[in-house]
Amino acid sequence: MSEDMKQAALDYHEFPRPGKISVELSTEAESQLDLSLAYSPGVAEPVREIAKDPENAYRYTAKGNLVAVISNGSAILGLGDLGPLASKPVMEGKALLFKRFAGLDSIDIEVDAESPQAFIDTVARIADTFGGINLEDIKAPECFEIERVLIERCNIPVFHDDQHGTAIVTAAGMINALEIAGKKLEEASIVCLGAGAAAHACMKLLVNMGAKVENIYMIDRTGVIHSGRENLTPEKAAFASETDKRTLDDAIDGADVFVGLSGPNLLSGEQLSKMAANPVVFACANPDPEIRPELAHETRDDVIMATGRSDFPNQVNNVLGFPFIFRGAMDVRATAINEEMKAAAVRALAELAKEPVTQEVLDAYGLDSLEFGSDYIIPKATDSRLLGAVSTAVAQAAIDTGVARLPLPDNYPLS
Repeated sequence: MSEDMKQAALDYHEFPRPGKISVELSTEAESQLDLSLAYSPGVAEPVREIAKDPENAYRYTAKGNLVAVISNGSAILGLGDLGPLASKPVMEGKALLFKRFAGLDSIDIEVDAESPQAFIDTVARIADTFGGINLEDIKAPECFEIERVLIERCNIPVFHDDQHGTAIVTAAGMINALEIAGKKLEEASIVCLGAGAAAHACMKLLVNMGAKVENIYMIDRTGVIHSGRENLTPEKAAFASETDKRTLDDAIDGADVFVGLSGPNLLSGEQLSKMAANPVVFACANPDPEIRPELAHETRDDVIMATGRSDFPNQVNNVLGFPFIFRGAMDVRATAINEEMKAAAVRALAELAKEPVTQEVLDAYGLDSLEFGSDYIIPKATDSRLLGAVSTAVAQAAIDTGVARLPLPDNYPLS
């Protein structure tokens, strides 16, 4: 960023008061009666009701609309392991997005834990406070075990957004991009550069949506993950190919899709030129993608391109997913966010991109027109229809798969 932008970012976080979130009262607290109802002696009545039936916590407290955003700071954005406290601005930012886009109250919690088990125990012990838990910026491979155990131990949705949020938005954009390219997901040859949490989740969800695991070439720092390699983690082993391809240069030859979840400038123009006709390139490293869009379009006039940046078309942005996924899950009091709910979110996002773009979106992005096509494969973050479309789809999938404890509220679909 420019020096001016860096200072603007610091000023944004410092003024008019430090941080990005605050706690506001949701009820009256002015009179003596108000105070006696809010605390002693009136507060004893909901305490007794919750003691009789824990479900009453949803009736008498903020639990049902409260999300915890929790991190240990071991994988902060693209900055690495800078510790729990340094992750606080990111976690506050996530809380801001929950409130801004889905009306969910959220509080950030940074955990200084000496081990994954200590982190798990800490989160599990405070889970009853919340209606949902968003795990964030936790490094692989620990994040896989942390999420798995917490899902088992908690009876509220636990969702590692770095994995599944990225995967859901990627899958939605990918389905649409392949449709525009005249290709089918189940037939596409896919190269995934990166083998961390987001890469694993993206490829797993694409397989659940119809991609063939034998058509996926996942590449880590050592090269193509193949069946002859030893000491692979279970996550990497799931994508070990029976192949003689060993490098990105080998794998990219004739590929239909490139998904980059790695680092800047790792896909060259020459490598892009070796891909199949109408190649789909998701270069999602932030802030600098695996290949710059300018170079990609200069190299191939048939490329369909997405990045993680807001200053180019087709931004793969998790904010398209997590606020509305939690909203839908929590509104039907789901005990988990399962694979069917993730798939429902994918389909809702993909379909929304095909709807006529509203004036509010055009105004927000300073555009005269925008329609489904190679430069618009994923909805824009300011599209207010996301709340209704994604939340309703997720809530209905929770009901259909038996993890919901409530029916759809009367006000659904949301708008």
